[in-house]
Amino acid sequence: MQQFQVDLRGVVDLLSRHIYSSPRVYLRELLQNARDAITARREVDGGGGVIRITPLSENSGEFVLRDDGVGLTAAEVAELLATVGRSSKRDIFDLPRSDFLGQFGIGLLSCFMVADSIVIRSRSARGGASVEWTGNADGTFVVAELDEELPIGTSVHLVPRFDADDLLRGPAVRELAQTFAEFLPVRVVLDTPAGDVDVTRPAPFLDGAMSDAAWADAARGYGRDLIGAAPLDVIEIAEPGTGTRGLAYVLPYAPPPSARQATRMYLGRMLLSEHASDVLPDWAFFVRAVVDSTGLSPTASRESLVEDPALEHVREQLGAGIRRWVLELGLREPHRLAQFVAVHEIGLKSLVRHDEELARFITRWLTVETTHGTMRLGDLAERYPLIRYAATVDEFRQVAGIARPGEVLVNGGYLYDAELIRMLPELYPEVAVEQVDVTGELDRLDPPPLDDRDSAVALEERASAVLAASGCAVVVRTIDRPDLTGLYVADPDVLRAMDRTRTKGITNSLWGGVLSRIDDQVGAGRDDDLAARLCLNWSNRVVRALVGVQDDAVFARTVQLLYIQSLLAGHHPLADADRTLMTTALADLVSLSAGLEADVFPFDDPR
Repeated sequence: MQQFQVDLRGVVDLLSRHIYSSPRVYLRELLQNARDAITARREVDGGGGVIRITPLSENSGEFVLRDDGVGLTAAEVAELLATVGRSSKRDIFDLPRSDFLGQFGIGLLSCFMVADSIVIRSRSARGGASVEWTGNADGTFVVAELDEELPIGTSVHLVPRFDADDLLRGPAVRELAQTFAEFLPVRVVLDTPAGDVDVTRPAPFLDGAMSDAAWADAARGYGRDLIGAAPLDVIEIAEPGTGTRGLAYVLPYAPPPSARQATRMYLGRMLLSEHASDVLPDWAFFVRAVVDSTGLSPTASRESLVEDPALEHVREQLGAGIRRWVLELGLREPHRLAQFVAVHEIGLKSLVRHDEELARFITRWLTVETTHGTMRLGDLAERYPLIRYAATVDEFRQVAGIARPGEVLVNGGYLYDAELIRMLPELYPEVAVEQVDVTGELDRLDPPPLDDRDSAVALEERASAVLAASGCAVVVRTIDRPDLTGLYVADPDVLRAMDRTRTKGITNSLWGGVLSRIDDQVGAGRDDDLAARLCLNWSNRVVRALVGVQDDAVFARTVQLLYIQSLLAGHHPLADADRTLMTTALADLVSLSAGLEADVFPFDDPR
């Protein structure tokens, strides 16, 4: 009996804690070894092609995996022992993964995560005696030549550890075999009490072309299982230089904001990872791909890819294929591209701010709200050399009512929209953008004609006195919309102050005190005349009629209702005082129209 030159228990601990994500990978490593052995035998005599798995059962105390591959000679067994018995742990983790014996050595070590004892029996297709190697978790091993003539190939026999028994039994073995080896180009057979079960099948994402209707249906069905819904579309992606190809399924739903790009990745049709994040560009968040490659390099754990120039090139080429799909869809089927953008618009808007490559080909299809309805940014840039935008929803609602018909105003208050508008000159050099200011827009409005100026000033003073208790001043301007009575205009500072006031009315004393201190600090640096304003439209006949109203009660109630109407039209929430004001004003106007005397108004304060 001989001893390994390394602390085998320490190596197994490092494998389980730092190299492999789970003991489940033991079967993947054994399947990979068997597949490599079959490939090697085909180069020797053209034979081989079957892997047979016999799970642990009540009748047998061991798990067995057999292949009819090239097998091992006595000399190769000795070389294998040199491989797994290196003088340091560092050397073990630096083993080359490209040569057969190096791969076999790492696969052998992974078995010690589930078994205390490993037996390898083999006979080489190149000739020689059958050999048996027995290794134990305590670091000892025995090598012997066998008198019996085994079939060409290799069998691995595992006696499970006490805590890994279930991983070597039928249900777990069947699940793992289907997960890792479902699409291997060799036959994998599972021994079951009911007979042989074939694990492998043709790969729906590789063995055909979308021009073949039957294969296209199979590919879409696979995508439906992969993403949990029928994909919006299926994109064939490939990079021939590395033997990389597969399908990208366009998601019919928006993924969560925190979701990262994830690709089901195969190497030589053996599953590498369910969630490889480095195969496609980050901006391709709207697809879930399944990809196979024969030219990319795995890491030591065979659970991710080595970040090297080959992978970078593959990522660029697969990304180019997805970009090409977007561009061709825009040319051939713009209605389908509009459907795609509608599903993924928020995510696309988020990414184009930081990804110049994505911004160049997708920004024109993104939409924003404008005073002329929802518009695509490409159409917006083509029609308007000057694009004006409001930074918040409240500002947009206020300014939209007084925007000039020949101009366009964009609502930049939704997530990412203001940043997108500011980006437009970089993508469309002939376009200029300008942020609007509520106060500035009000100042742009024309005052009433000179002949009406005195009447308008008197109306401003009289109406401002009515709304003084509401903290709202009144201005009169000419707006080219006769149907519009007035606008409630307040800059963001005023709106925030109003929100704090409303909150203080419904919260506890502690939080109310905090808000009061905020008001004091904000107010210390604020102009004394900063206030909300009701802008009455001189072009409206109701406003002009107010000039001639002599009855102070009728005048006051009408102004109060115009104020409430402007709040509602601007989508501003009504405070309790506003709702009381509206109810009282309506009731008083009804009483006045019924000819009741002022001292019997039913809603007057009895005091």
